[in-house]
Amino acid sequence: MTTAPPRPVAPPPAPRPTAAAPRFTVRAARRDEGPRLAALSRPFARTGALRERPLSLYLARASDFLVAEGPDGALEGCLGLREHPGAGVLYNFCVAPHRQGSGLGGHLLHAATARAVNRALTTLFTATTGSGRLFLRDGFTPVCPSLAPAAWARSLDPDRGARVLARSLAA
Repeated sequence: MTTAPPRPVAPPPAPRPTAAAPRFTVRAARRDEGPRLAALSRPFARTGALRERPLSLYLARASDFLVAEGPDGALEGCLGLREHPGAGVLYNFCVAPHRQGSGLGGHLLHAATARAVNRALTTLFTATTGSGRLFLRDGFTPVCPSLAPAAWARSLDPDRGARVLARSLAA
C-alpha cells in the first residue's frame, strides 16, 4: 500500500494589525487652559448640546475642570465639577467627536465622581438635553430640579428642556 505524500499545509494567516486605542490622560485642568476649554466646548455650544459660556467663565473656573489629554497634548474631553454645600454639579461635559464611543467620557465621569467623593460631597447633580445614557449607566436617576442646589437650579434655562439627574455618593 502506498501512501500519498503529505500535502503542504498553509501557514496560518498572519494576524491583522490592530490599531491600538489612542491613549489619553485624565487630569485637572490648569489655570491657563481657559481658552483651550472654551475652544473644545464651542462646537457643542453651537449645536445646542452645551450652554453657551463666555471665555471669562472658563478662565475663572478652570480649576473646576477635569480634562482628557491626548498623547499629542490636545484636549479631547472635559467635565466641570462645581461644588455647593454637600453637593456637586457636573457641567460642560464634552468629548471630541473623534473620541466619542471610546470610553473617554466614562473615564472623565469616574474621575469627577472620585473627586467629588474625595471632597466629601454626598450627591452629584447634572442636567442633560441628550439621552443621559452614560449618566444613567453610572447610577444617576431623574430627579426634580428642586432637589438640586438652588442657585444652580435657578440658572437652568427652561427653554432647553434639560432633565436633571442625580446620584447619591453616600456609602
